[in-house]
Amino acid sequence: MALDTSADTPIPVAKVSQLIGGWISRLGAVWVEGQITQLSRRPGAGVVFLTLRDPSEDVSLSVTCYRAVFEPVAELVTEGSRIVVHAKPEWYGPRGTLSLRAAEIRLVGLGDLLARLELLKRTLGAEGLFAAERKKPLPFLPQCIGLVTGRASAAERDVLQNARRRWPAVRFEVRNVPVQGVHAVPEVIAAVKELDDHPDVDVIIVARGGGSVEDLLPFSDEQLVRAVAAARTPVVSAIGHEPDQPLLDYVADLRASTPTDAAKRVVPDVREELARVHGLRDRARYGVQARLDRETTGLASVRSRPVLAAPYRMVDERAAELGALLERSRRTLDHRLARAASELEHTLARVVALSPAATLQRGYAVLQREDGVVVRDPAQVTPGERLRARVAEGGFAVTVDAVTVDQD
Repeated sequence: MALDTSADTPIPVAKVSQLIGGWISRLGAVWVEGQITQLSRRPGAGVVFLTLRDPSEDVSLSVTCYRAVFEPVAELVTEGSRIVVHAKPEWYGPRGTLSLRAAEIRLVGLGDLLARLELLKRTLGAEGLFAAERKKPLPFLPQCIGLVTGRASAAERDVLQNARRRWPAVRFEVRNVPVQGVHAVPEVIAAVKELDDHPDVDVIIVARGGGSVEDLLPFSDEQLVRAVAAARTPVVSAIGHEPDQPLLDYVADLRASTPTDAAKRVVPDVREELARVHGLRDRARYGVQARLDRETTGLASVRSRPVLAAPYRMVDERAAELGALLERSRRTLDHRLARAASELEHTLARVVALSPAATLQRGYAVLQREDGVVVRDPAQVTPGERLRARVAEGGFAVTVDAVTVDQD
């Protein structure tokens, strides 16, 4: 609506801003495509600010969105990315600026596809389908391998040839299915379930050669991912080449970089295993021989010790010590006996020298009364008394004729 204004009757700036805001607020949401030239994500802030530019016209618009709107594409969007936003124009009256309030953000073309895959990956990961603790170990030597792959494909040939080259006795249950297109997902799911129920299948390989992201889309399908997660048999994903990582790689119990790598990871090489067995046998033999040599050396060392080399040596040494002690005891006893005999002779000589018999040998005599009392004093006898005289060689009787007392 045109306003009736003039130089004499102008309207305030606030009124103009209010009118512009009212007109813009009546505009509906639109889909806008552009290139991000500036991206501002402050930590903790609930709003993300972008500048969207049209490279062909060199025109830019400010875009704001809540963090919940931006999070699904946060890891895929950088400055320079082309995006499509579903936004509603907004007018900020105090500053008189126009911006777009985004309600949805999508990447252009392949970027949008990757964003949707990333969102599905986060959802399935949050449910625990990619957790390492739920992955099942592969059997060391599978007797029968289930293979889900395209008919007469290079992937099938690579798996079969490499597996049989490594272990000729291995058996396969092959299920040929479409590996791209609208029928790929249901048929791959049916083949996986059939092989999972097969009583002889020990491990399942899902293989496909390389291709574009669109070609590998069936192996990122949510139904296929959930079917593999529910399988009781270990599943190996061998999709594309090393850089390709469909969602099947995350849920599988083992991810192989190529179909050839899957054959090598699942089937052990008979030559390598034989070489390992021979190596272990040689190591065991060497270990046993080394142990025997060590024990033999130790036993020889023990046997060479004097206690075992000449077990009677200690007895002989103790016998010699005992003989020496006996000889020493004998000499000591003889010496003591000889000294005692000498002392006895000297004592006997002294006794003999002091004995009354020696005195009698010099001519003395001992007088005894009839009651045996030795007469020492003349007063002890009377004249006419009979006494007994004892001399060196015997004795005889005497009669006292007279008693004489010495006068000093």
